Amino acid sequence: MSTAPTFAVIGGTGGIGSATARRLRQGGADVAIAARDAGRVAELAHELECLGVPTDATRSDEVERLLAQTKERYGRLDGVVNCAGALLFKPAHATSEEEWHGTLEANLTTAFVTVRTGARVLDGGVLLASAAARVGFANHEAIAAAKAGVIGLTLSAAATYASRGVRVNAVAPGLTSTPATERIVNGPSGEASRAMHPLGRLGEPDDVASAIVWLLDASQSWVTGQVIGVDGGISTVRPRA
Repeated sequence: MSTAPTFAVIGGTGGIGSATARRLRQGGADVAIAARDAGRVAELAHELECLGVPTDATRSDEVERLLAQTKERYGRLDGVVNCAGALLFKPAHATSEEEWHGTLEANLTTAFVTVRTGARVLDGGVLLASAAARVGFANHEAIAAAKAGVIGLTLSAAATYASRGVRVNAVAPGLTSTPATERIVNGPSGEASRAMHPLGRLGEPDDVASAIVWLLDASQSWVTGQVIGVDGGISTVRPRA
């Protein structure tokens, strides 16, 4: 059995997920990488010398298999982070039913499955919300609704499982420079997006990963039911012009 803390990172091949996995490994933790794309999972797992498990995080049976394989490999499992998700920037009237359901599945269903499956076997977990769920942005209806659901899930699950000593928290990033946001970051609206953030820049994956790793750490044993904004101040701060 490993003596190192062990974590599963769902959505572990994305920008924030991979940054989280790297930070955990650099800190001496054992990690299981999970995502749908088996090739990308294998590549990152090889790089980080850790377990990789191709996983559809919308399915409880696949997440259960991920957690079981992680415990089998390392002999323990301390926490899980769900970084799975998909972005959609469209007004409601232009959003198809397929896009709506896909956005909910990728963001909210994966978070629910993570809690449903992990609450029975883990000490804690971190979910990925968004600043868009805390302040109104135009053309964000579907993603804002899904991420608001993640916040509600975080608070309710933290209350439900507190008596077991299970901690459930979330981070809520602002616009972060990842492969998923490349079109926006490098497009015509990129400069305006930077200017919207009071600190004058977009987030980097490591900005968000550092908060996730902090929340996963067992030394934060009195932190639960929190939604930590890692958003350059966009959800709370209005600086002088």
